[in-house]
Amino acid sequence: MAIEIKAPTFPESVADGTVATWHKKPGEAVKRDELIVDIETDKVVMEVLAEADGVLTEIVKNEGDTVLSGELLGKLDAGATASAPAAAAPAEAPAATAAPAAAGEEAILAPAARKLAEENGIAVDSLAGTGKGGRVTKEDVVAAIEGKNAAPAPAAKPAAPAAAAPIFAAGDRVEKRVPMTRLRAKVAERLVEAQSSMAMLTTFNEVNMKPIMELRAKYKDLFEKKHDGVRLGFMSFFVKAATEALKRQPGVNASIDGNDIVYHGYQDVGVAVSSDRGLVVPVLRNAEQMSLAEIEGTINAFGKKAKAGKLTIEEMTGGTFTISNGGVFGSLLSTPIVNPPQTAILGMHKIQERPMAVNGQVVILPMMYLALSYDHRLIDGKEAVTFLVTLKDLLEDPARLLLDI
Repeated sequence: MAIEIKAPTFPESVADGTVATWHKKPGEAVKRDELIVDIETDKVVMEVLAEADGVLTEIVKNEGDTVLSGELLGKLDAGATASAPAAAAPAEAPAATAAPAAAGEEAILAPAARKLAEENGIAVDSLAGTGKGGRVTKEDVVAAIEGKNAAPAPAAKPAAPAAAAPIFAAGDRVEKRVPMTRLRAKVAERLVEAQSSMAMLTTFNEVNMKPIMELRAKYKDLFEKKHDGVRLGFMSFFVKAATEALKRQPGVNASIDGNDIVYHGYQDVGVAVSSDRGLVVPVLRNAEQMSLAEIEGTINAFGKKAKAGKLTIEEMTGGTFTISNGGVFGSLLSTPIVNPPQTAILGMHKIQERPMAVNGQVVILPMMYLALSYDHRLIDGKEAVTFLVTLKDLLEDPARLLLDI
């Protein structure tokens, strides 16, 4: 019985996708719920699984092709048996000779391949990718596992130095061209769109981080013990302070829909997270109701999911306000770009000791620059500055968060 393999149903926020990797070839046997093909969208990589045991008979959409929601990808003959499976193995063997990722460059893995590698203790940077653009497929990981479990051959040792040779020799004028991921392309498109469609402006302030740092140093061990290993970081303080400031300046938490202004009675705060595929912004739903421990735990879980490529579209959809922390990479000052349809974004930066005048005395304090980029069509300078001043007051005197003053 022929079964059509179709692309997943995309949410309204996703227009189309790209066929990233076929994990099976025509004529190969597949098992029910086995991964057949990865579909890469501008937000996540979606996996298409086999509906039944059988044989993949046809591939309609090749790797790199654009597909729409529910579009036909290929066909599966349910109940059929693959012919001459032993003959297919030698033909695939030469593909495994692709070079592993270069030093300092992380291999691009399909989600299923990454999971299989982690479960079997295979180092990601040692894998040779035979997929499109050097992508490591599930079959590459299986081959690595078989090689790991096999008895070591005496002749394999002399070949090790040759495998370690760099891809680009010193002095060579070599270029490497790789296709831009859909996520990277979409991020670029949105950034350009935001700058061309918004009256974007950035205002700055600075905050003395000493009170937060002292509070964190005093209670971090007790906090971690109390909350089952959740570590107390700086981001939770900023999220809590931001939600309070957003309540006082609702325009900063609003969005523009055509000629309408939409004011949100909740604070869904997006937290920018760097991943192998690019910048993603998972959202803390109802952040105003979350405790510091819940915020830290959720952000930590988002970070792990982002690295594994497991963030869902639902986790990255929406958001009424965004916080970006370039300070973790050493950024001292920046002008973040607003994520439409939101109207503001807060940029955190590196904590750096600077001489400050306090009560007529020069004191060395750990200071951080804050940047608020906002859409001037909706938010006036007074609102933006008041928001940052409120944020500064709450962070420099954390007791205000508890007393609501």
